[in-house]
Amino acid sequence: MPSKKIAGFAIATIGWILSSTSTGLVDWRVWHMDDPSFFPTGHAYVGMWKVCIYRHHTNISTAKLCHQYTDYDDFLPLDVCIAQDFLLIASILGLVGKGYSIHGLWSMHMGILQELKICRSFVISGTLDMIAGVCILNAAFWNYCSITTLQGIAFPPSFQLPFKPDRQEMGNAAVVVNIDAVLKVLSGFFLSYRFSRLTSLI
Repeated sequence: MPSKKIAGFAIATIGWILSSTSTGLVDWRVWHMDDPSFFPTGHAYVGMWKVCIYRHHTNISTAKLCHQYTDYDDFLPLDVCIAQDFLLIASILGLVGKGYSIHGLWSMHMGILQELKICRSFVISGTLDMIAGVCILNAAFWNYCSITTLQGIAFPPSFQLPFKPDRQEMGNAAVVVNIDAVLKVLSGFFLSYRFSRLTSLI
């Protein structure tokens, strides 16, 4: 039983690191601009909190320019705002869940014979991890729907980006969040397995 809890804690830790990392990744969407009639050719990485633009020039192969979103930006579409909220909630839930699992492991290590309290700590931790995984999946789903339906973003003129690119695809962040979601659900199972029936008696 302790080995499963330690494994669950380790998986939850890796998942929380991936969750925090995916929040800051910029390549959630990859925009390709092939028509130079209005905008310089190149591509852009559209993230949840910033966008980075790579231009193709004659003398320089690529030039990178990043724009950070602020709390006052009203050009962000609803899908990006919802994904931002889901990612923040997932990070907070994962951190709180880690606190409960640490408490449960510490109690087991110290030999504290309060089984119901230990069970409750692990079940709460596992439940929070599973909810965090669902939040991450929701963020990935909104991003995927926006790409498949060719949704655009009305960036300010200073960004020098079109409303819609010529082509867009999912970036590497999609792989990270999917792995993260699987780890969250798996850690939740390890942490709460065989304890849920006991906690129902509390």
